[in-house]
Amino acid sequence: MSDVRDAAQGSREARDARAVAGGTDWRAWQESWDRQQEWFMPDREERFRVMLDMVEALVGPEPRVLDLACGTGSITDRLLRRFPGATSTGVDLDPALLAIARGYFAGDERASFVAADLKDPGWTRALPHSSYDAVLTATALHWLHADPLTELYGRIAGLTRDGGVFMNADHMAHEGTPRIDAAERAHRHAGMDRAKAAGALDWEQWWAKAAEDPALAEPTAERYRIYGSHADGDMPSPDWHVRTLLAAGFGEARAVWASPSDTLVLALK
Repeated sequence: MSDVRDAAQGSREARDARAVAGGTDWRAWQESWDRQQEWFMPDREERFRVMLDMVEALVGPEPRVLDLACGTGSITDRLLRRFPGATSTGVDLDPALLAIARGYFAGDERASFVAADLKDPGWTRALPHSSYDAVLTATALHWLHADPLTELYGRIAGLTRDGGVFMNADHMAHEGTPRIDAAERAHRHAGMDRAKAAGALDWEQWWAKAAEDPALAEPTAERYRIYGSHADGDMPSPDWHVRTLLAAGFGEARAVWASPSDTLVLALK
């Protein structure tokens, strides 16, 4: 175990030594992304904690992980800090967020990143492994509509080893509770307004800042060519996610954490 810790410490030191490269402070960009996401989700760290608790409970402290729609590698960062013996493959299509991830994790051999479109049926061929102990994603798949998300869940089931887990922490709408939903949304947005007045960057402001960095200007322009403006998909209910994951081939599935707006659904192969 000490060898694993020493190797992990060496990886972190190497990554930290490369945190500033070519005049770009990748650590600062990673932290800036975290702050911007926390503006939307003040309880973001809690969902990550529960996610990693369940990884440890079900597949142990040295998992091979697929960080799905990884962005800047937020899950990977917390995974490797908590479990030095873990490895992670991040997959995303966004060139700007991948640039931050690759810069931030440079020198850490436990983390690798792949550019791929999750709506492309062949995206799994770009991965370095055919199966994973855990497939993890957060606040990323809500932009998919129900049909492509159903197809994606089928592919995820094929990538998850027997006894492995998939977890999705995301915005999930509830059925038949419009007054509760309206009150929650109003309260959450009031808090966002207060945070913004105190200096927090919102989504548009963060991307405008990224476009001004010479290392991120072209990747940011490219991501807008790929995605256009930010748009949400269907955001089905937690029950829909559970039913769809069971139909995809998982043996068990249920919610393991929830906030008033978001839910963490876990599926066990």
